[in-house]
Amino acid sequence: MIVLGLDTCLNACSAAVLDGDRVLAHAREVMARGHQERLAPMVQAVMAEAGLPFSRLQRIAATVGPGSFTGLRVGVAFAKGLATALGAETAPVGSLEALAAEAEGLVAAVLDARRDQVYVQVFDGGRALTPPEVQPVTVAAERLAAQARGRTPTLVGSGAALLAGVVPGATILAAEGCDARKVAALAATRPAAALTPLYLRAPDAKLPGGRTPE
Repeated sequence: MIVLGLDTCLNACSAAVLDGDRVLAHAREVMARGHQERLAPMVQAVMAEAGLPFSRLQRIAATVGPGSFTGLRVGVAFAKGLATALGAETAPVGSLEALAAEAEGLVAAVLDARRDQVYVQVFDGGRALTPPEVQPVTVAAERLAAQARGRTPTLVGSGAALLAGVVPGATILAAEGCDARKVAALAATRPAAALTPLYLRAPDAKLPGGRTPE
């Protein structure tokens, strides 16, 4: 299956094309904003590098959160539009799941959610032990310590340093964003599904009158 993987949820923009287990092309740029302007040219570039017409794409995968409200909506909207135009399938991938795929064994994917909170999900051997959640840093630390049970976990993500003192010797991977190669690989292992943003907390931004963005 030929899969295009996309990530715009965090502080990077990434795209990759996989044919089965083989990576045909990949690109990634660190950026706090500007995903909307950069994504389309990046996808066009990786497709050219892969030597494939867009019509060969069978599935479009995108990270659906948690993460930046604006960023994740950019990726989801682009993936939906491209899939509709091509008649391709879509597959959602959680950003915490994609981050956790960077390591093996006991892994905690942790994103700094600010307000002394983190988005966190714990995996063991690729299997989710917990759902994606938003928790106070102290609560996430206590739960991770209990789940580790003497094992040394790997902490991946922008919030990794916030929990680094919980388990002595924990390995830290402070990834700026998800690897689109991991996104595409994960998407290829599951049934096709609609791309629906995963919001674990209301956005910080407020519209006039105190309303939150839809």
